[in-house]
Amino acid sequence: MSFTNLKELIELAKQEKTTISELMIKTEVEQKGCSRGTIFEKMSEQFTVMEEAVRRGTISPVMSRTGLTGGDGNRLHQYAQNGNSFVNPRTLNAAANALAVSEVNAAMGRIVATPTAGSAGILPAVLVHALDNGKFTRKQIVQSIFTASALGLVVANKASISGAAGGCQAEIGSATAMAAGTLVELAGGTPMQVGNAVGIALKNSLGLVCDPVAGLVEIPCIIRNGLHAITAQAAADMALAGIASVIPPDEVIHVMHEVGQQMPESL
Repeated sequence: MSFTNLKELIELAKQEKTTISELMIKTEVEQKGCSRGTIFEKMSEQFTVMEEAVRRGTISPVMSRTGLTGGDGNRLHQYAQNGNSFVNPRTLNAAANALAVSEVNAAMGRIVATPTAGSAGILPAVLVHALDNGKFTRKQIVQSIFTASALGLVVANKASISGAAGGCQAEIGSATAMAAGTLVELAGGTPMQVGNAVGIALKNSLGLVCDPVAGLVEIPCIIRNGLHAITAQAAADMALAGIASVIPPDEVIHVMHEVGQQMPESL
């Protein structure tokens, strides 16, 4: 499996009557020469790190070493508990989760780059949110992370996941697409719906520039993680509702690469 083309990945999953996560696990087993159990255990450890970062930044304020940012994950988490928000308070917790992980990153804490440190809040945010909702088991969520890794691999091979090279769309955009597709598979959606979620999420992130204040992954990066966690959930729901990405996801990924190439160096 080359993981350079989403269409091929989706078709293979359909042919073999399996999921994208299963194809990824199979590839990992073949390439690493490890057992399925070992591969799964390693991914379970990654999820533990993700969850720890979410809890750390939502339960109490985490401040960055620069003093530029901090405490917003906790602030939003507390605000959501009041129940007076425009966004459903439970949904708002997904944004709080993402802010929390990004703040742990800015404070030199331990995070999992998904796919990068600058966009590391989005996938953990929606997965821990799904765990907290009680609809999915921890095992199901760990399984779904393999979907995220397969999708991230396609984007990295086909375009870029580097903000410096492709703009913030390559980081936040890729993370949003990975998270959206992962949620679709977690909810029992088809491989085709996973692809639609990727296309929908990524289209909404095209042209996002990398413009960090003082060259640090803090402003506007942390806030973007928070907002895009909710975007990922909305894109997943659209795909599960039967909404298709009119432009095939592979073409959206290609366009993201082209946009990144055309962006001025200053962006």
